[in-house]
Amino acid sequence: MTLITIRNLGVSLGAPLFSKLNLVVNAGDRIGLVAANGRGKTTLLRCVAGQSEASEGEIVRARGLTLGFVEQNVPDTLMDRPLHAAVLEALPADQRSSESWRVDVALEQLEVPEALREKPLKHLSGGWQHFAMLARMLVTEPDILLLDEPTNHLDLERISRLEDFLNVLPREMPAVISSHDRAFLDATTNRTLFLRPEQSQLFSLPFTPARAALREADAAEERRYQRDLKTAQQLRQQATKLNNIGINSGSDLLLSKTRQLKARAGKLEDAARPAHLERPAGTIRLANRASHAKVLVTLEDAAVETPDGRLLFRTGRQFIGKGDRIVLLGPNGTGKTRLVTLLRGAIENPEAAQGGIKATQSLVLGYCDQALTTLDDTRTPMHAIAGRFDVGDQRARTLLAGAGLSIERQGRPIANLSGGQKARLGMLVLRLTQPNFYLLDEPTNHLDIEGQEALEEELLDPQASCLIVSHDRNFVRNVGNRFWLIERKKLVEVDGPEGFFAAAGAAG
Repeated sequence: MTLITIRNLGVSLGAPLFSKLNLVVNAGDRIGLVAANGRGKTTLLRCVAGQSEASEGEIVRARGLTLGFVEQNVPDTLMDRPLHAAVLEALPADQRSSESWRVDVALEQLEVPEALREKPLKHLSGGWQHFAMLARMLVTEPDILLLDEPTNHLDLERISRLEDFLNVLPREMPAVISSHDRAFLDATTNRTLFLRPEQSQLFSLPFTPARAALREADAAEERRYQRDLKTAQQLRQQATKLNNIGINSGSDLLLSKTRQLKARAGKLEDAARPAHLERPAGTIRLANRASHAKVLVTLEDAAVETPDGRLLFRTGRQFIGKGDRIVLLGPNGTGKTRLVTLLRGAIENPEAAQGGIKATQSLVLGYCDQALTTLDDTRTPMHAIAGRFDVGDQRARTLLAGAGLSIERQGRPIANLSGGQKARLGMLVLRLTQPNFYLLDEPTNHLDIEGQEALEEELLDPQASCLIVSHDRNFVRNVGNRFWLIERKKLVEVDGPEGFFAAAGAAG
């Protein structure tokens, strides 16, 4: 059963975000929507939801279709509302007293703890705020789900819970999901749309096999393009030879043949289209300053505690060596961020370091947390680079442009940047710091898939040494070469992340 038909849809904002898009959403479709940051995913979802108008084309919805659209951010008007009340207000006013049971059902379905339901949204974590938006969508009993970056701010347990929720929905319930989480897309989708300015590509496959099919299609298109150009060149060479012979011999037949060959060459050249070349959202490069030390950090059974002194875990005897890419695993609340904070303090201020934590004196730290707190939202990107690093204004502008920030955006407050732009600015600051050890707390938050893969490639440099906290399963699998797990108030080394991932899934 067809619920939504998209015909020749296009949106241009100066340049096309997408054009001539044709898509049919049928019952049971779970479509992953993939594109770089700022390339039209949210715009397309808003067009489908009826919140934005396309520049061209049309969207036909089945009669009486109800759409459930969950956007990335919580509206400011809801932040002061208690969670339960915020969900209740999604119902029509005349149904709130008689249908309030729907709220409790939705919150139970999403396993929202009772203790959180009367707390204002502004006092909840980003993950629970997002679950509140999901609950608001659920109580309206939509016919189709539109989810924009649904794993943002979620820990691994809640990502697993969301996967389970989507996978136990009725089989005929369709969903269109915009996401940069590769593992999440693989777990929840059966079709993948790669959104492009000219010719978007749709595959009846989850993300990973669809990505492989896309690369093969692009490679085949490039081979076809080069073959057509070569054929056109050969035709023109033949035409030139025949033309010379025809002129010398006075043969009208040869001259006519020459014109035919040139016409064929022209048609081939006009029809030939180069393979799609993805316009980068901005480069991500890191620097790895050399260190002669083989052991960068030692932990001698350090106590990791809450600020009020409650023990979270003990580290035992551990070390971080040159070239180690250690992933720190553990459920939320076990002390991962607290250990990162202690390590940061030991490197930046050795005299005040926590007992049992010692960093070599040659360490230069590159630190990035998920909120990008090292960036001052009131300053501009230009000031963040030129005001901090001795690179000069012109070089700063070039570096910022390379990171995907236009001249116009370079002069605006950092607070006005998108999450992806801010993340790439944070990566640029890391690079210019020229560290030899990285502490990265959720570094892939807000990075698109291209950015995640670029960061992975940089960290896989043989000289890179880092400790990472991440809920991105693909990123963890691709980057980590050592794994520390916090369990039963101890820090233990494990062979890999899969056991923890499986446990988090079971808990979810």
